[in-house]
Amino acid sequence: MKSHQAKDKILDAAKTLFYKDGINATGINTITDKAGVAKMSLYNNFPSKADLVEAYIESRNIEWQALYAIRLATAHTPLDKILAVFDAYRDHAESAVDNGFRGCGMLNAAAEFPAHSPERDAVKLLKEGIEQLLTEHLSELFSDPKQIQYIATMLSFLLEGSIARAGLECSSDKLIIVRKMAEDLIQTQLQLTTK
Repeated sequence: MKSHQAKDKILDAAKTLFYKDGINATGINTITDKAGVAKMSLYNNFPSKADLVEAYIESRNIEWQALYAIRLATAHTPLDKILAVFDAYRDHAESAVDNGFRGCGMLNAAAEFPAHSPERDAVKLLKEGIEQLLTEHLSELFSDPKQIQYIATMLSFLLEGSIARAGLECSSDKLIIVRKMAEDLIQTQLQLTTK
């Protein structure tokens, strides 16, 4: 088996197992068994479990970015672009249904590690990137930087809170509701700005 094929098989197995069972509960032997590779093949591609976890977190982000790009391609207004972020969260949640939806894979991963660990810091950075996307789209609607940051923070809290609740309920219903809440919040802020 070629090295890149083995690496893909290992990462695919880890993605499924880490999301389904948790990172700390998933041993190397379980990953290699599911991937159908020798343990040495895993260590040739990922020198440590920490390296595999890092690749897992990045792969979750890449998946979400691809879904967001699809949604963004059909967004025509600044509001559409903001709502595309919410839609991509829902798309990502619904793509995990086959493995039993457990909420945001990145937040779940972060919860397994201590404060200021590289894993938590990586997730924090990715979540800050999503809030930055919201900020950029909001700057097309509003001019006051403080207002933009305030609304972006509210939207981020709505988004992350809804994905946490969706994970607890094993359903994307909260993500449908929060999209409407985000739209209402932005429309209200626009009305207040024009008064």
